[in-house]
Amino acid sequence: MSLAPGTPRVVLVYGLLGLIPFLAPPVLGGLFPDWSALAAHGLALYGGLILSFLGGARWAMAVRQPPVNGLTVSLAMLPTLVALALLLLPAHLRAVQLAGLAGGLLIHGVWDIRSRGLPDWYPRLRLVLTLGAVAGLSAGALVLHG
Repeated sequence: MSLAPGTPRVVLVYGLLGLIPFLAPPVLGGLFPDWSALAAHGLALYGGLILSFLGGARWAMAVRQPPVNGLTVSLAMLPTLVALALLLLPAHLRAVQLAGLAGGLLIHGVWDIRSRGLPDWYPRLRLVLTLGAVAGLSAGALVLHG
């Protein structure tokens, strides 16, 4: 598994498995149009959860040792708020919702990739995972109608 050399195996495995809920809904919704609305809804919920999760991970990194950077802690709260706002959009705006979540994950991915003080393998892993998540959400925005 050399996608991100040096990545702890358990982190790499769970990270890659975490792409399945991003990539499966557009495929399933495309193959089974009757499931399209459910697939789109599930994809949006998962995207929102992961965006919020990443904000929480960033918050934890920001408070792990003094001095605590108030700006970083504040910015780390934004992914959860953005995810909530997008998940509150009505179903007829599902494509906007999915595209917004893709954008949020892309912005957070760039933040993580450009950050200092993280293990050497982390930016490479985040690049792979971010691109997979954005691809799934983008495909969902184009394929799923819900």
